[in-house]
This record gives sequence, structure tokens and C-alpha cells, in this order.
Amino acid sequence: MTPMRAAGTRILALAFLSAVAGTGLAGCGSIDEALFGGGTEEAAQPPANAAPEAQAAPAPGTPVPPPAPVETGEAAAAPVVTGAAPPAPVGPSVSPVAIEGGANTGTAVGNTIQSLRSQLQNLDTKIAGDAQHAAELRNQDAQAVASYQQATAHISGRLGVGTTRGNPELIGEWNAAQATLDSLSANINALSALATEVSNDSSAAHNEGDTIQATFNVSGAVDEDHRQLSVLADETSQAIIHVDRLMSEVRRALQRQTAYVADERGNLSRLANAIKAGDYSSPMLGSARSGAPAREAAAASMPTADAMAAGAPIVTIKFARAHVSYDRVLYAALSQALASQPHASFNVVGVAPTRGDTAAVQLAQNSAQRDAQTVMHSMTEMGVPATRMDTSSSTDPAIAASEVRVYVR
Repeated sequence: MTPMRAAGTRILALAFLSAVAGTGLAGCGSIDEALFGGGTEEAAQPPANAAPEAQAAPAPGTPVPPPAPVETGEAAAAPVVTGAAPPAPVGPSVSPVAIEGGANTGTAVGNTIQSLRSQLQNLDTKIAGDAQHAAELRNQDAQAVASYQQATAHISGRLGVGTTRGNPELIGEWNAAQATLDSLSANINALSALATEVSNDSSAAHNEGDTIQATFNVSGAVDEDHRQLSVLADETSQAIIHVDRLMSEVRRALQRQTAYVADERGNLSRLANAIKAGDYSSPMLGSARSGAPAREAAAASMPTADAMAAGAPIVTIKFARAHVSYDRVLYAALSQALASQPHASFNVVGVAPTRGDTAAVQLAQNSAQRDAQTVMHSMTEMGVPATRMDTSSSTDPAIAASEVRVYVR
């Protein structure tokens, strides 16, 4: 399994939530396993001869001892840069709605109002809890990003001045950076689950508002009933504003973190090549940095949001050559589709050209079907259940090589 597919097994749980484990387009378990096959040594520790804290001045007349000799050794390891302080935590973005009480008037409408008020109170408590959870996830994400950026910046600094090939100190730091990025992937899973919860809260709040408006038309109410209904309608409107704002924030965070983790998986892969070479001048690194994205962009593409809404495929993968790299674009397309439709299913269509004689067309159709099966296998490794995928075949005289198109159904 490729590094990007192994990662998808975990990150695309953002729709399926089958396992809240480290996800994301994860690479191999560790850089030394991926590149060297050997054990991993611990990252270098800061020098033991760091400057001591300031001490009180000695009393007059007290002899001042000579400074302790500084031990010098060969190639002392540079201390890990501590960087800026972690970002200050943030609180929930929405606050509970103040819900006014009211006496039961004894009418049938009054009894309904009591039930509606109780439902709104429970819903408001749920929304406040979801907002608190969103704030906690946001704080965890901010701390993880700060730690990850610090680790990769230190690795880049060491590589920028050159170091030994396969430096075990940098290997250990790379592994730590990947573990931090995996924690961001787990955060994506939790955000996806929260997005589903908030979406349900939003539906419940809108239904509550509709029920309140319908209750105004029920006969047998007294003036106090309508006064309480008016207050309850205002409170429900506030709750709707809060939950819809929260839903928008969670969805934006989900898309932002998904894109960030996908990009940083590629950056980690380039750092791995640089560590293997000992600097940034490796031809292999240059290829990974410049050539691979261009090939991948040519191999697969995603339509605009308007085209997707019109029924266009969420991703088209062109198999015009051998060893097509499409995992990253496929992952991004699935992530976007599932962020807007968490329960979506997919149709994977192998499309063959119709050029040549009957035998050539049949061979092209067989090839397109095999390519579709390969893409389905990739999606399975990314975490898409087989029950939510199907495959079919088609032809298109306008294409010169087989394609695989993935549709939401």
C-alpha cells in the first residue's frame, strides 16, 4: 500500500467515523522504516552545558570561584528550538440562550408550550456542549500545529546547513513530527463527528421554530399562551443563529484541517528524502518537490463546485501512462464530498475510448474496468466501506486513454 493510501485509511474516517485513530494521508510508520529499514534513535537532547540561571551576587569579600570548565566534544548536537509560546486557549464561540420560564395556563396550548420550552432547554444545553467541544478541538489543533511547525522548522534548519546522510537525530525528530501530524488527523475525525452532531442540532432547532409557529394557529389558547409563545419563538431564533454559526465554523475548520494535513504529508515526504540525502540538494528531492505534483495534477482533476452540483464527477483520473499518481487528488475530492454529505455513497466508473477496431475497443474497456477496480481498492484503503461504493463501465469517443470518474450518488 502506498504511503498516501495508508494514510487515507485513517483520515477518511471524517465521514465514516469507524475508527477514531491517527488518520490522514499518513506515510509509513516511521521514516527509518520507510527509507532505511533500521531502528530509530532518539532525537538529540539539548546540550547539558546550557547557561545557568542568574544567581545572587556573592557577599563582599567572598572569593569568587572560577567558572566551571565547559566540556567540548565532537559535533555537539544543536538544541531543539523551543519557538514561541503555545497559542492562548480560546473559549466557545457561542453562549447559551437565556430561556424565560412561564406558568402553565392549564390549556392544551399551555401544555404544548411547557413541552416546547423543555425541548428548547435541552437543545440549548446540547448546543452549548457542542460549542465547548469545538473550542477544545480548536485549542488542541492550535497546540499540535505549533509543535509540528517547530519540529519541521528545526529539521529544515539542520538540513539547510547540511548534515550527515540519514542522520538518526533528524530521523527521530521526523518521527515525532509525523506523530504530531497524526494527532491532527485524529482531530479531523473528531471534528467530522462533531459536524454531524451540530447538523442534527440545527435540524432540531429549525423544527422547533416551525412547531412554535404552528402552535400559534391552534385554537383554545389564552393571551398568556400567545405571549409565552412569542418569547419562546424569539429564544428559538437565537438558538438557530447560534447553532448555524457553530455549524459553519466546524465545517470550515474541518475543510481547513483536512487540506493542511494533506499538504503536510507531502512536505514530510520531501523532508524524508532530504534527510536521506543529508541536505536539500538531492535530485530525488527536487523530483519530489517539483515533478510529482505536476504529474499528479495532470493525472487527476476535480471540477468546480457548480459542475459537481450539476452531476459532474468529483474527480477524474486519467490513465494515460503507467504508474499514475492520483491518491492525493482522490483523497481531497472524497474529503470535500464527505464534508458536505457525510453519508454519501460513490459510483466509480471506468470510461474507455472507442478508437480502433472491435478488439482494440474491447481491450480498452477491460483496461478501464481494471483501473476502476484499482481506484475502488484505493478508496477502500482510505476508509470508504465497500457497501458505499459500486463500479460500472462506460465509453467516451472524445478521450484518447481510459479514465476513471468518481461520482457521488
